[in-house]
Amino acid sequence: MQNPILRFDNTKREFYTTLRKRVDQYFSSQHTKKTGTPSLYVKSVLMLCIYLMPMVLLSYFNITSFWFIIFLALICGSGMAGIGLCVMHDANHHSFSSSKLINRLVGYISMIFLGGFALNWRIQHNVIHHTYTNIPGYDEDIDPPSPLLRFEPESKLRWFHKAQWLYAWILYGLMTLSWYITKDFKQLMRYHKKGLLATEQKTFTVEFIKLIINKILYTCFILSPFMFNPQLTFGLWFLFFLITHFTAGAILALIFQSAHVVTPAAYPMPSDAGQMERSWAEHQLATTANFSPKSKWFSWLIGGLNYQIEHHLFPNISHVHYSKIAPIVIETAKEFNLSYHQFKSFGAALISHQKMLWSLGRA
Repeated sequence: MQNPILRFDNTKREFYTTLRKRVDQYFSSQHTKKTGTPSLYVKSVLMLCIYLMPMVLLSYFNITSFWFIIFLALICGSGMAGIGLCVMHDANHHSFSSSKLINRLVGYISMIFLGGFALNWRIQHNVIHHTYTNIPGYDEDIDPPSPLLRFEPESKLRWFHKAQWLYAWILYGLMTLSWYITKDFKQLMRYHKKGLLATEQKTFTVEFIKLIINKILYTCFILSPFMFNPQLTFGLWFLFFLITHFTAGAILALIFQSAHVVTPAAYPMPSDAGQMERSWAEHQLATTANFSPKSKWFSWLIGGLNYQIEHHLFPNISHVHYSKIAPIVIETAKEFNLSYHQFKSFGAALISHQKMLWSLGRA
């Protein structure tokens, strides 16, 4: 049965109208664009270097040490996650640059480095997740492809979910591997059947060909150490491949899960007619949480995504500005008597996430 089309309460626009006006005034007073700054482009090059350095070392140097290859894989996986958090995320939200062409190119290419497909990501994340955040039956981010995980209270409860607070952390490491092997193909077919490709003015045949090309390019890229280094056995290369993806997947999953599948975040349900109680902006406040707001280095490292509230309210503003507009959001939310969920540290957010996994594993 198809879910009804959702409608947010458009009579409650005053909060977002006021907030957007104040944020616009901030950018006007600072004489700066809402997109990326030179510091973002420097960071993007740095993340790319962190990702590519282990690949180059394995390809052109006689490295066969088991433990050193594991070390290089951890570095490579961290660089892969860095590209996802700091480069791909902004580019596919059209906030990396003021140029549409640069955003498209960077978003497309950076997603290849992650083994994924940019169009699928934009539909799932930009369109579905950002519109229907934490709404059971609508938000795919809380509807994992594996029945082993239960992220929302309306999905089917199974006996093994009682242990998900233990094994979920391992499954998170398989996220980018899933993109690469199966998820992209299933998603593209599903979005085609739902008419979402047509909404994006895309055709299934053309996008499927692009998807195949993406997978071939990434496969050639990730295989390059094995192909160029005759001393590297397939077993050692495969170990490098698995640990790289596991590292990247775990980092990416934990950053995003700590913003929505946490104890203070709500799971609002629509009425039978598809009517939501809150406005869209108020809904984002109720379903999202920030963490570690005082750690500038951590925020720099993860692409400002510890400011998830600001990102959800202003997805087309680059992450380099989130820490500056956060006080404006906090002040305005307080003025309108709205919640603003925030954890003092990333560790506190992870503990809250674990509590939610425990809770959702039980009736």
